[in-house]
Amino acid sequence: MPEVLARVERGECLPTDPWLDLVPSPSPDKAAVTAFPGHIVVAADVDRPWLDERLVDGDLAAPLSPRFLTALEDRLGLVCGCIDAVVLADPLPGPPPLDLTALDDSNHPRVVRARRFRSDVRVWTAGDSVLVIGRGLAGRWEAAIEVDGQARNAGLGRSLARSARHLVPGNSPVWAQVAPGNAASLRAFLAAGYRPVGGEVLLTPHGD
Repeated sequence: MPEVLARVERGECLPTDPWLDLVPSPSPDKAAVTAFPGHIVVAADVDRPWLDERLVDGDLAAPLSPRFLTALEDRLGLVCGCIDAVVLADPLPGPPPLDLTALDDSNHPRVVRARRFRSDVRVWTAGDSVLVIGRGLAGRWEAAIEVDGQARNAGLGRSLARSARHLVPGNSPVWAQVAPGNAASLRAFLAAGYRPVGGEVLLTPHGD
């Protein structure tokens, strides 16, 4: 999975033949299915014959279909999260466009959720709104934002998303997962210079 993500970060086209990759699970208690143009990656501890029995060759929609994801849940004893749109942006030099306050700790729901799924989590606030950056799937840097209800519709989400590009450690690209139905968040990330690169679903233990 790290090799696939690195190729996407470099803007390379993934192969369409073979169209389906099976790679090891990102961690012992998690799995993922990621879809890129013409190429699907199943990161799960299943065997290839089991996978091929359930996916028709060349059916790019099948790996993110309810039928296959339910079979994967049953096989692994895990639960699927939301099927997210995945966006990606290059880092930017200089300070972020917002006056942000770094926090060592926070009980904000967005931060609490981030710590369940990511490591090396870093948090900044702008009033009651929050920006979170942490290492997610296969160690990639991921950003998440939450705009306080009183501060919405004023461009703050776009500025928070853009700030992540200035604050991501190591001059690394930054990823974000956005629920497709969250149109406001998707618009904010696109306006901040992120580009859509695919879709994915994470599988985690019951309760996560």
